[in-house]
Amino acid sequence: MKQDQKNLLKGYNLLLYFAGSMIMYEPTEECVTDFWTNGTLKRLPVSSTNPKFIKAAALLRDSCKDKNIFKKMLQEDYLRLFAETGLILAPVHASDYHHDEIRRDKSYNEISEFYNSYGWNSNSRVKRTDDHLGIELLFLTRLIDRYLLLDDDPSCHEMGNEIHRFIDQHILSWIPEWNVHIQEHAQTLSYKGIGTLILACIEDLHTIFSYSDNPL
Repeated sequence: MKQDQKNLLKGYNLLLYFAGSMIMYEPTEECVTDFWTNGTLKRLPVSSTNPKFIKAAALLRDSCKDKNIFKKMLQEDYLRLFAETGLILAPVHASDYHHDEIRRDKSYNEISEFYNSYGWNSNSRVKRTDDHLGIELLFLTRLIDRYLLLDDDPSCHEMGNEIHRFIDQHILSWIPEWNVHIQEHAQTLSYKGIGTLILACIEDLHTIFSYSDNPL
């Protein structure tokens, strides 16, 4: 695996860490400083020709207009969109997008089994259900971390297939619909950008790992 290819995947992981944290936790002053005030989002670690990625980057770059009220706006949007005590205008659980109860239960069990098959017992699973978007993104970054540690083609090929299967079965099956809710109900450019960024990164990674032979 070439270094520039490793750096590409590390870049996508960083973006997923950022976006996942913004879905799982109410934004803090530290979060605003790290990602917006210090300009991190103006120099994203990945370049992509995906139109959704380009749109997300533009939204995030232009999202902090007034630093004095920005954190409050982010927090209000988070509470409206995701918080159990809010309006939940953009539910973050895969089960919310499976309207058939049998399919919903089957999907939840399958994703739990996927985590367990890798012995993944993150503390985050205690606080969130297994089909929470933040948990799914966190697990995906762990799979990519494992992939980056491999140094032989057969193992890379097998892990690449697993990453593709996880994305295909457990994220792409509902994330596009979730992002529609984000675009309709988010009041900040930031969360509109984060929703689009997640979808774009997932699409890009799905493509990267879609080849019959390991592309990296």
